[in-house]
Amino acid sequence: MAEDQSPEGEPEDAYALNAQTVDAILAAIEVSARDRLVASLEPFHPADIADLLEQIGPTERVRLVKLWGVDLDAEVLSELEDGVREQILAVLSEEQLAAAVNELETDDVVYLVEDLEEPEQERVLDALEDSDRAAVEQLLQYPEGSAGRMMQRHVVSAPTHWSVGDVIDYMRASDDLPEQFYDIVIVDPMFKPVGEVRLGKVKAPPRTVKLSSLMEKDFRTIPVDQSQEDVAYAFNQYHMIQAPVVDEHGRLVGAITIDDAMEVLEDEAEEDMMRLAGLNAEEELSDTVWETTRQRFPWLAVNLVTAILASLVISVFEDTISAVVALAVLMPIVASMGGNAGTQSLTVAVRAIATRDLTGANVWRVVRREVLAGGLNGLAFAALMGAIGILWFGTAQLGLVIAVAMVINMIVAGLAGILIPIGLNRIGADPALASGAFVTTVTDVVGFFAFLGLAALILL
Repeated sequence: MAEDQSPEGEPEDAYALNAQTVDAILAAIEVSARDRLVASLEPFHPADIADLLEQIGPTERVRLVKLWGVDLDAEVLSELEDGVREQILAVLSEEQLAAAVNELETDDVVYLVEDLEEPEQERVLDALEDSDRAAVEQLLQYPEGSAGRMMQRHVVSAPTHWSVGDVIDYMRASDDLPEQFYDIVIVDPMFKPVGEVRLGKVKAPPRTVKLSSLMEKDFRTIPVDQSQEDVAYAFNQYHMIQAPVVDEHGRLVGAITIDDAMEVLEDEAEEDMMRLAGLNAEEELSDTVWETTRQRFPWLAVNLVTAILASLVISVFEDTISAVVALAVLMPIVASMGGNAGTQSLTVAVRAIATRDLTGANVWRVVRREVLAGGLNGLAFAALMGAIGILWFGTAQLGLVIAVAMVINMIVAGLAGILIPIGLNRIGADPALASGAFVTTVTDVVGFFAFLGLAALILL
């Protein structure tokens, strides 16, 4: 597709759909020019078409899908946000639905239907061939968010006595190979994985070479009930590209490939980012105004309660503020600096917990580091704000008050930013979900109390 160019000739937003492309597609939809629409969409990757469907309005979205007809690329459905996917599935004809879902691997179909309401889920399952439907229904029996839901049932496996020639002949003769696979799983007579052979390793040796002499014995299997977060961590930690999935008896039941694991990693990172901002992890850009308002209201309400708590601390020192009006000018600085410092520590902690880098073995070293870093930053900014307080208001005592309050609040911010997510994680709560509100409350309350309390002691 054409790319917008910067003045220096470099592409801007190299992988984004440009306005001219979108306008051309919308123009084809407007006049119901199906051939023009199909030709315009043909060069695009399914992920780009999914982006297009998410960016245009609901009416144009429905018209595009209906006009596209049976040429609709099945991969587009698995790339869409949940809300947009549900809308599109609802308007697909039975012919479109059958053509689309029968092109997908079983794990992609599971991803497609697992969050649908039962009537719509049943409609998709009815469009599948009998063998694929049975496989998808079996995968849906596994707990949501487990390896069983992620895996694909089609796995290329071979017994230990096979040779390179045997497996090559088998793959050439098979019409049911997975669309993507990287390893051949070697199994014993009980169908338990004993090793893997990289697909590239079967290309060069003579046909008589035994697979057992080529297999990687240092491989990892994934229990079918393992959480998808742990699966994604294992792929990332051990640089895996494919892993066999085994049942409770150790028998091979499927495989997970790196694309599915990386999708989970991306979803987890996005979820943490959204929750740190006090947003519902399910919020999407295509949501309506009402859906967005409803999802954001609860945490805004929590923030209101914490703000009232901070205001109550201020009200205790109402007489102090009335006597020294300059305190009202400087109060937001102390609270803001503490809040920002706490957010920095909090972000580091939440990410470290998610990546398993923050453990019982190093937790106190990390806590000490955050406290000391907060204290050193506090001293640096205390010196700066102390000087500003003296120059601005002409009193060394006011400069001393804000300097000491700054140090106290920055130390507390570092401590709260690291301990609160650790504490929430220890009790089984999501540290990304509630930490932000708690850390903000602590830094506001401590900041105001330290600043106004010191002012009452020193200035009055």
